[in-house]
Amino acid sequence: MTGYLGSYATLGLLLLAAVLFFVTAFSANRVLRPGRPADPAGKRASYECGLDPVGGDWAQMQIRYYVYAYLYVLFAVEAVFLFPWAMVFDRPGFGAVTVAEMGVFVAVVALGILYAWRKRILHWT
Repeated sequence: MTGYLGSYATLGLLLLAAVLFFVTAFSANRVLRPGRPADPAGKRASYECGLDPVGGDWAQMQIRYYVYAYLYVLFAVEAVFLFPWAMVFDRPGFGAVTVAEMGVFVAVVALGILYAWRKRILHWT
């Protein structure tokens, strides 16, 4: 399709095809599914390796696992910033400025670790 509105016609045809595919897929799902889906006994029970479930289905998780994961991601991402610094460090004219910037960066990271240590977040009990 050419002309001023040619690209819009192509986009319109693509959107129409997407809507038709969506409607066809959901219509086929409704037509081909069983009228009354089977609901055998125990279908909604928790599955524990073929054994009978023990206790309820609500299990509360301790927040420390999330804190450890968050701290790991935080410090791993910060460690990624050390690689570009190492590449620029030996170039002429970047020596003192680069060392000062990395000193500030490492100080902020050290303050974060010190804060986590003082709040006893890093203790596994």
